[in-house]
Formats: sequence, C-alpha cells, structure tokens
Amino acid sequence: MGRPDPEEGQLPAPVKPPDGGWGWIVLLGCFVITGFSYAFPKAVSVYFKELMKDFHVGYSDTAWISSIMLAMLYGTGPVCSIMVNQFGCRPVMLIGGLLASAGMILASFTTNIIELYLTAGVLTGLGMALNFQPSLIMLGTYFDKRRPLANGLAAAGSPVFLSSLSPLGQVLLEKFGWRGGFLIMGGLLLNCCTCGAVMRPLDMGMKRKMGKAQDKYEAKEMLPIGGKSEEGISTTDGTKKGKKAKKKPKKGKKLLDFSIFSNRGFIIYTISKFILVLGLFVPPILLVNYAKDTGVPDTEAAFLLSIIGFIDIFARPACGMVAGLKWVRPHVAYLFSFSMLFNGLTDICSARASNYTGLVIFCVFFGISYGMVGALQFEVLMAIVGSQKFSSAIGLVLLIEAFAVLIGPPSAGRLVDALKNYEVIFYLAGSEVVLSALFLGVASYCCLNRGKKEPPPENNPSAGAGSDTEEAESDVQEGEEHSSNNHQPAHSTDNAVAVANEEANHVAEEQRGEGGGCPAGDGEVLARDGCNADQMVERDSF
Repeated sequence: MGRPDPEEGQLPAPVKPPDGGWGWIVLLGCFVITGFSYAFPKAVSVYFKELMKDFHVGYSDTAWISSIMLAMLYGTGPVCSIMVNQFGCRPVMLIGGLLASAGMILASFTTNIIELYLTAGVLTGLGMALNFQPSLIMLGTYFDKRRPLANGLAAAGSPVFLSSLSPLGQVLLEKFGWRGGFLIMGGLLLNCCTCGAVMRPLDMGMKRKMGKAQDKYEAKEMLPIGGKSEEGISTTDGTKKGKKAKKKPKKGKKLLDFSIFSNRGFIIYTISKFILVLGLFVPPILLVNYAKDTGVPDTEAAFLLSIIGFIDIFARPACGMVAGLKWVRPHVAYLFSFSMLFNGLTDICSARASNYTGLVIFCVFFGISYGMVGALQFEVLMAIVGSQKFSSAIGLVLLIEAFAVLIGPPSAGRLVDALKNYEVIFYLAGSEVVLSALFLGVASYCCLNRGKKEPPPENNPSAGAGSDTEEAESDVQEGEEHSSNNHQPAHSTDNAVAVANEEANHVAEEQRGEGGGCPAGDGEVLARDGCNADQMVERDSF
C-alpha cells in the first residue's frame, strides 16, 4: 500500500538484503571501483615530475590534476544521485566507465596543462564518480547484517590498487613515458564497465507476483466455493486497484531527498567530513615528491605509496569486522572519531621525518589510520540516514566535500612552492584531521546522546492505531462503495468486507504487540476500548 512504482521514477520498496549470494559478486565489483576511484588520483602523482618538466609548471599546478579528479568524484554527487534514482545503477556505471577511459586516453595527446585538467581531471574524474557512488548504493542494497564487513572489504580495494598502480605507473613511465602510461591507464579503466555490468538490481517482480497470488489464495479460502467466490475476489482486486489509483497522484518524484538535513547526526557528520577532507589527502599526494626532494631514488619513493597500500589492505577489513561486533556497532561514530584522531596525530608526529626510514615508519602508521577512516566513513553515513535515503545523502555529502578537496591539496602545493618546507604542510594537515575528530566525537556526545536521554512524550491512546490499520479500514469503505456502484450481490460484498475487517483486526493486533499504543486485549476489546473507534462505527453501519 502506498508503494511507489519504479517505472514512475521512484525507487522500489526495500527488499530484505540477501547478505550473500550475488551480493559477493557485487562486492567484488565495488572492490574494483573503489580501488580505481581512490587510488587513481594518488597514483597519478608518479607522473608529476615529468609533467613539471614538459609543461614548465610547479608543484601546485600538477597537484591540481589530482585535486580536480577528487573534486569531480565528490562534487558531482548530486548529479549521480539524480541519475541513479532516475535510470538505475547499472546504466550509470557503464557510461561512467567509458568516460573515465576516454579521459585518460585523450590526456595522452594533450599539449598543455589546461588540456590535462580538462581530460585527466574533469572527464576521468566524472567517469569515476559515475561508478563510485552507484557501487556503494548497490552494496548497501545487498548487505545489512554483514554491511560493516562488506564496507571494509570493498574499501580495501583502494590500498590494493594503490600498492599496484604506483609501481605500475613508475614502470610505464620509464618504458613508455607519461603519454604511453596515460594511454595504458585509460585501457585499464575500461574494467569499470565490466564492474557496472554485474550490478544487478534486486528483482521486485517475483515478490509482487507471489504476494498477489497469496492474496487470491487467502480470498478463495475465506469465500464460498463457486462463481460467487470469483466475484468476491474481483471485488477485493477492484478495491485495491481503486485505492491504488486514488493514492497515485499523492506520490511525486523525489530525485534528491533534502529532508535528511533535518537529521542532526547527518549535519554533524557532514561538517566533520568537510574539515577532515581538507587535510586527509594532502600527505599521500605530496609524499612521493617529498621523498624525491630528500634524495630518495624514484623507484623507492614510489614504493612508499605501496607500503601505505599494503598496510591499508589489512586495516580496512579488520576495522570492518570490529565495527560489525554487537557491542561496537551502536557506537561506530566514536570509532570513526578515534580513527580520524589517530590519522591526524600520525601526520603531526611524522612531520620531522627527513630520511627514508622515518618515511617508512610514517607510511606504516598512516596506512593503519587511513584504512580505519576508509572502512568506516560510509558505514557511519549508512547508519545515520538508512539505506533508503543513502543515495541522496551520499550525493549531498560528496558535493560539500568537493569544496574541501579543491582547497586542501592545491593550497598545500602552493605553500610548498612558497616555503620549500614540507614540515609545515604535515603539521597543518594533521591539525585539520584532529579538529574534525574532536568535533565529531564531542558533537555526537553532546547533541545526540543527550537527546536520547530526554523522556519520550506519552502516547495518545486514541491515536494508537497505526497507519496500516487506517488503510485497512479505508479498504473496507472503498469495498462498500465499489460494490454498491457496480450492483454486486449483497452476500458477496459482505464476505469481502468480512475479509477486510479481519485484516484490519490482524494489523491492529500486530501493532499492539509492537507497542503501538493500543491497550492489550483481543480484537473485540480493541473496538470497545476506543483504540479504533472509527472502525466500530463502520462495523455498526454494516
């Protein structure tokens, strides 16, 4: 009742997630998409030195390539949400894979840095955005009880690809130059189309057919045998169709659900993530160039990102398993706050690292903390807004984070050009991450936990019956109108009404068992005690 039809642009009603089955294939596709989306902007930094020589630009100019990729990944969030709600996840991901590949292929033919911004930055970033967000939505559709673990395993795609794409990029740079490397990378991005093809939506058709068949079977069991039973069935079917037709105009298309801004937890999460993104991506983007400037050979400098990726591979699934524990999952926001605090302190404590050994130690601890942040960030958002509003929530959050992405790394690169000192950059980035952790933890405790301790308002017994009971009663009224208008036999109409009345009592009893506010007792006491007085009046009229 009141279920929006998918052909009208509405998302179907939620189906119970299978927590397995084809969901593992969806998880594998999400693993690959997450790897490309997060690791690719960092892996491209391997080519920055050659780009600086060919285009005669500085650190800040080349850092804009990664920043634009990340900004497109985040800034196009609402566009992705609208496209997913309108067309579904699979078509959007197929288009995104083609755009991502085309952007890197075109980037291999560019002649200036501006063209590189438009191709590798804008086009490839848009393509990865059209893959990343739908894959997370599908993951939340297929998993519920195992969702923290699934998020952790999918997030592990980022370090796996980072540990492999960075050395691969260095090899391609040495053998084919940056143009040949970009061309081959573009071919690799076509794998996103394969991942999009496996994102099969949960089928609602079979469930609807089974529900309709069950309704008819129950009606046949309750009504007399013969042709009159078919009349009763047609009466109940006509009643449901008439009710559905009356309710259709009330439903409008919601391509973006802005009601999530009334959720205090969502507001706190969004502000915290904005501050976090200002400093989170700065260290890994500048790490390779920093190592090269300190005299570390190019191959060993690129290997630093592989160390982060290798540690990150184990940190994300492990953190996902911890977050899925019964005594941890209700407090996952505080675990997320701790992971951000750990990451920020790692940046601050490692700011003075000036040799290869110190950089390796920094990469180990940064990989652990970064993996914890990556495994929990979307799990916390899903827990706050729920799976039905997640597509809109993630789009709006990513849009807000896009501004932070455009500010963070380019500003850090400009400070490097001006100060020629990486120590200040690490201090600044770490302080921003620590601030975001403190804000999330303190605001969650003060604004959310205190709100839960307030005594709930007393339920009004007269309004205790739920909306499902009222809808069942409306079925009775509309069944009577339908039967009178079409001159159906009186006893067949009475039988249909009796079925609807029994359904109303059954729904009311269920709600009373769940604490809906109705007094305890059987179906007859329900009407006498006044929990549903309108239903009593209707029965008297019959």
